[in-house]
Amino acid sequence: MNRKSLKINSIMTGTGLQKLIAIGALVVLYIFFSIFGNHFLTQDTFVSILDSSYYIGFLAIGTTFVIITGGIDLSSGTVMVGSALIGGVAYNVWGCSIVVSLLIVLLSAILFGLFNGILVGKLGLPPFIATLGTQFISLGYCSVIAKVQTQTYPRLTSEDGWFKQIVYKNNGFPMGMIWLILFFLVAWILLNKTVLGRYTYAIGSNEEAVELSGIKSNHWKILVYVVNGFFCGLAGIIYAATFSSITPQTGNGQEMYSIAACVIGGTSLSGGVGSLSGTILGVFVISVLKTGLLSMGLPVQWQQVLIGVVVLLAVLVDVIRMKKTRAA
Repeated sequence: MNRKSLKINSIMTGTGLQKLIAIGALVVLYIFFSIFGNHFLTQDTFVSILDSSYYIGFLAIGTTFVIITGGIDLSSGTVMVGSALIGGVAYNVWGCSIVVSLLIVLLSAILFGLFNGILVGKLGLPPFIATLGTQFISLGYCSVIAKVQTQTYPRLTSEDGWFKQIVYKNNGFPMGMIWLILFFLVAWILLNKTVLGRYTYAIGSNEEAVELSGIKSNHWKILVYVVNGFFCGLAGIIYAATFSSITPQTGNGQEMYSIAACVIGGTSLSGGVGSLSGTILGVFVISVLKTGLLSMGLPVQWQQVLIGVVVLLAVLVDVIRMKKTRAA
């Protein structure tokens, strides 16, 4: 077996190990909160864990594509909420139907994704700077469109409330999980069975080699950010169905949960390594942690502290794995 094969095997073994760690963390957290949490082992709590995973899950799926290329997206949270805000304006102010309004949510997020892709792929801006700028642009621009007014979506009992039953919850059944599974499968096929997926991994592993082989990596980077924008739009639709009222100048910080889910699931911030199954594991680790801390009566701030600790540990594992890979 040659040196290159050893490195690949080392990476795959490390990724599998990090998935096992994520599964172990999920089990340990569930047992811990079952013992020390208040009414944690109930159906309502389980449904709450699922509910809190939908929009983070969609954000994290899109973020996985970006991080595998070696990039980052700091704007996904504000794009998600901002797109939902524009959709609310379409419904409440422009008089659009709920279907058209939801399509506007999706289209708005895709356009922001395209904008990020052009900044990174075409203009060559560092992803951190480009998406940080888009974070502020989406935060401000969407608020301007909404005239800094909170936008509301129809409630479940209203005439157009049927959309909540389709995308969020129907008589207590978690419809959001059905959509998350469906689009997870779509994303998995894109990442593992298409040219886009192959080039996504290749760019993150060695972009220079990709360019030397005659492939224009910048074009594929743009497409990756468009895919990410699409999943931000799906997250925006679920977000609107979950919370109904969308407040301007919010959403920043939500992207950190999606990045955390990717890292916890084994996606390397160095690029070239990652999987969607690991990302979904990371999403549920975060959801269980958030819900469990609330069941213990701890303030929300402790969620951020402990999730930060978990992310640091996951990154540390990734750094150690990459060092061993380079030394192989």
